[in-house]
Amino acid sequence: MSSRDKTSLTYRAAGVDIERGEELVKRISGAAARTHRAGVMGGLGGFGGLFDLAASGYSDPILVSSTDGVGTKLLVALETGRHDTIGIDLVAMCVNDVLVQGAEPLFFLDYFATGKLSVDVAEAVIKGVARGCAEAGAALLGGETAEMPGMYADGHYDLAGFTVGVVDRGRLIDGSTIEQGDVILGLASSGVHSNGYSLVRRIVATAGATYKDKFADTTLGEALLMPTRIYVNAVLTCLKQHPMKALAHITGGGLTENLPRVLPTGVGAEINLDSWPLPDIFTWLLVAGRLDPAEMLRTFNCGIGMAIVANANDADMLAESLSAAGETVYVIGRIVKGRGDVSFVGELGAG
Repeated sequence: MSSRDKTSLTYRAAGVDIERGEELVKRISGAAARTHRAGVMGGLGGFGGLFDLAASGYSDPILVSSTDGVGTKLLVALETGRHDTIGIDLVAMCVNDVLVQGAEPLFFLDYFATGKLSVDVAEAVIKGVARGCAEAGAALLGGETAEMPGMYADGHYDLAGFTVGVVDRGRLIDGSTIEQGDVILGLASSGVHSNGYSLVRRIVATAGATYKDKFADTTLGEALLMPTRIYVNAVLTCLKQHPMKALAHITGGGLTENLPRVLPTGVGAEINLDSWPLPDIFTWLLVAGRLDPAEMLRTFNCGIGMAIVANANDADMLAESLSAAGETVYVIGRIVKGRGDVSFVGELGAG
């Protein structure tokens, strides 16, 4: 038998369709182009994204980078069939992290991996990434779409992101000037954001609930998929006028674990739980999951997505400026003598 009589194998037959990937690039190119900013060189499709740091306007630049994902919130998106906001979450988790050191996010790269590429799903996800980038002022400089048969269950995908930001050396925020008497401001979250979803999903299952259940004026699934708030524009705008000693992005570990990451030796944080209202979605999780408040505080943001430490004399004006920039701001605590720990007074949900 000659070789021409044998069936010829192809990459498509093995489960990878290059043409689907090319179609995706065509569909998302316009969304990526709308994230263009000063410093971007070239466009999508090259082997590497190009960025001219000299064009960013910084005199003594320090680069700040972050990479993250959205965890098992992806499974909520998959079960509800809603994929257009999860990309915003991905961007938010990264850009909010570089923001805490005073950095402006410059560009973003995404990684989308799946067993069999659904162009429609991937388009929805990556257009969400582009929306998040536009909100944060970061260019969507490139990314990777990987089709890997056998690696993922049917219809499933994974998502990761990477961002680079910049701050002038003299404006780097590191928490080193924090002292007793400083005030802690809290910026309201938009919901659960992108942490704690393994517990969220367990609560939904054990409570016998479904994502289609009515919740307030929407559904439980929609409430849980509310995209992570991006704080970049408001905070960077206010930083031009008001000093901030430290910022903490309240992600996995909640206030309990994230505030200590910015505290210098000799101080602690005292948080007044009565100082802000517990959003409805967290009240539902607390009751449906029969959770201990301490477990809530070390798992979820509980309504505070970003904490800011400021001098007591600056706090009121800073809060006013942040409010004018569109944030909901609460005075949630103060810096006290301590060992880098967080203590709580009041009752969660009483505010």
